[in-house]
Amino acid sequence: MLSLITGLVFIGCFAFQTVEEEASLCQILGSPEFPMLSKEGDVIIGGAFSIHIYICFSFLSVNLREFRFAQTMIFAIEEINKNSSLLPNVSIGYRIYDNCGSTLSSMRAVMALINGDEWMLGKSCSGQSAVHAIIGESESSSTIVLSQTTGPFKIPVISHSATCECLSSRTEYPSFFRTIASDFYQSRALAQLVKHFGWTWVGAVNSDSDYGNNGMAIFLAAAQEEGVCVEYREKFHRAEPEKLLKVVDVIRKSTARVIVGFLAHVEMNNLLDQLSLHNITGRQFIGVEAWITADSLVTPTSFAVLGGSLGFAVQKANISGMEDFLVKGFWETEFQCKEANQDSMINTTFCKENQDLMELIDYDDDVAELRYSSNIYKAVYAVAYSLHNILKCSNSQGDINIMVVESLKQVNFTIKNGDRVWFDSTGATVARYEVVNWQHGPDGSVQFIPVGYYDASLPPGQRFVLKTEAIMWPGGSKELPVSVCSVSCRPGTHKVLQKGKPVCCYDCMPCAEGEISNTTGITCPGEYWSNQNRDACILKNVEFLSFTEFMGKIIMFFTLFGVLLTLIVAALFLIKKDTPLVKANNSELSFLLLISLTLCFLCSLTFIGQPSEWSCMLRHTAFGITFVLCISCVLGKTIVVLMAFKATLPGTNVMKWFGPVQQRLSVLAFTLIQILICILWLTINPPFPYKNMNHYKEKIILECALGSPVGFWAVLGYIGLLAMLCFVLAFLARKLPDNFNEAKFITFSMLIFCAVWLTFIPAYVSSPGKFTVAVEIFAILASSYGLLFCIFAPKCYIIVIKPELNTKKHLMGKIQSK
Repeated sequence: MLSLITGLVFIGCFAFQTVEEEASLCQILGSPEFPMLSKEGDVIIGGAFSIHIYICFSFLSVNLREFRFAQTMIFAIEEINKNSSLLPNVSIGYRIYDNCGSTLSSMRAVMALINGDEWMLGKSCSGQSAVHAIIGESESSSTIVLSQTTGPFKIPVISHSATCECLSSRTEYPSFFRTIASDFYQSRALAQLVKHFGWTWVGAVNSDSDYGNNGMAIFLAAAQEEGVCVEYREKFHRAEPEKLLKVVDVIRKSTARVIVGFLAHVEMNNLLDQLSLHNITGRQFIGVEAWITADSLVTPTSFAVLGGSLGFAVQKANISGMEDFLVKGFWETEFQCKEANQDSMINTTFCKENQDLMELIDYDDDVAELRYSSNIYKAVYAVAYSLHNILKCSNSQGDINIMVVESLKQVNFTIKNGDRVWFDSTGATVARYEVVNWQHGPDGSVQFIPVGYYDASLPPGQRFVLKTEAIMWPGGSKELPVSVCSVSCRPGTHKVLQKGKPVCCYDCMPCAEGEISNTTGITCPGEYWSNQNRDACILKNVEFLSFTEFMGKIIMFFTLFGVLLTLIVAALFLIKKDTPLVKANNSELSFLLLISLTLCFLCSLTFIGQPSEWSCMLRHTAFGITFVLCISCVLGKTIVVLMAFKATLPGTNVMKWFGPVQQRLSVLAFTLIQILICILWLTINPPFPYKNMNHYKEKIILECALGSPVGFWAVLGYIGLLAMLCFVLAFLARKLPDNFNEAKFITFSMLIFCAVWLTFIPAYVSSPGKFTVAVEIFAILASSYGLLFCIFAPKCYIIVIKPELNTKKHLMGKIQSK
């Protein structure tokens, strides 16, 4: 077998035309009907590795990486055989087959592992498995064939690097285990890694195999969840050079600067060769565990393509004794290089003739880091512990293979480097990856520098850790590459999707009013509005009728001026209270009317300023009560005029029924009714401060909501009812014979009052914002001024300007003349 491997490397490759010819040559060279490596023992563990590999339609070559995996299996078995505490008095043997990277050869090897040499020699199957477990294979597609074949026989299969999520089905693969995590986690972690760096426009290339197709499908779904768009998704098989050239052409023409490569080692090597040949550089590759730490990809030209690559790698391991066994054992057993003595290095004299082989193939690939080799080591120990647990049970009965499968589900142990080994419900281990970056080392060599980690066993927010400052990007740059379909919209603009393209492709349009954008367009919340640049939400201006603004000052002026005029009239009437004119016009009701008018003027001030709960309740109730008091006084004066005329007729004595006491009680009764309405309003559903954001989008109108509209209109309606009653009575008394008939002025005042309030209603309903309050204040002031001028101006004119008319003779003159 030694001369076989050496011969293969020096001979080169042989051309084949069919898969059958390939398998035939593999039988001649590797003799897969018999184990390539074997050792007898009390229990047997099988192994299946692609020590020879068929590539590019026509070449068969040695894969020393796979040969090292076989050596790792042997190292673990020999270590266990020397361990007196694990499987004492039981020796483990092995049968390791070479499947030559061929499905046909893989099937032959599997059947040999199941039934031993009898099947290959044409003898009948023994019905009892020749092995108790199988370690392998490396690729997912081969492992699927292996697991499907061994499944009916319940032979456990433990893979060290088959990561396809499809193998997680316990229904289809009930006896499959693996000492590596499923691609479910790696694929989703790839999407998170891409999103972390803001790359929303990526290309995707995968192997056209179970491994590549399943892994890429999970990535694409996760990328969509993360908001990452994929410009293209291409796939090819190692034996399809035409498709490979198409993939290279798509990459060359694409605008995405980031490429997610879910590729097996062989496909990645083929793609790298073509990209180097066509000088396609400057892309940021995101890789998977299958190739991201493969030294065999490092060539003088590969760093120009893969420099700066990021990806997830199987964690390093340090198992004492394994490195020496792999390196020294390889040269000693396969190339007859022997140590000169115990303390010296390998004798270069004996090995000089094989030096070209070391230059041709880098056998040290993965030896120092033991990423996959440690998985094989764990797999062997898992089988040993499961067998150990079975042997400890004195009542163990039944099919040994089924017992091994069930025992594997329960294993939980720690190997000598401290790593804990156990299998989850899918038969896999916990997903733990290193994030590595392709960089030039100080000596100019290519190094895989750890820049973070991913641990699926941690809580979601702690699984992913990256040291961004330690990353070297393509071209040796320290600047993060950009890969987007459309550049980010500047502040004040928002995204508009381009028709027929992914959501990551858009045009930037100015934001509408009330919307802003910084990184993405958003609508400002209710109390916020966009600033002038449309890049930030600011609090809306709160608007209400304040004392400091022009309108508020004008209203205050007319209010205080009205109060002043009313007080002047009251002072004048007080001074002239003994004159005939003041006495004839019911001085008591006149003074009460002047007081109520003063309150009417002052209640308009409650409508100015920031609304609060108390001000909202006060403004409407104060307005309603003061105006009812005012109209009640006017109504009392009107009734007095009518009663006074009736009292002049012979034989009548009606004034005794409406004297001063009755007048006071009528005013009190009318006012109490309004007070009762206001109390009910405030008790059931009072007015309250309200932020009106309906009239204006860009500002908030702070106003008083009515609470109960019925209460408001009841208050207003009662005032209107008294006003109409007063108007009708005054109108009837307007032509009564008197030299100074007050009913005429009351009629005119009530006409103005009703006109003002009838105009107020539609204006109040239609006015927006603070103008609603202004309209109500205008109605209050206009009606107050109307009452003041219409009722008291003529009297003041006589008292001040025409005092000669303020006599009893003049007041009675008209009646005497008639």
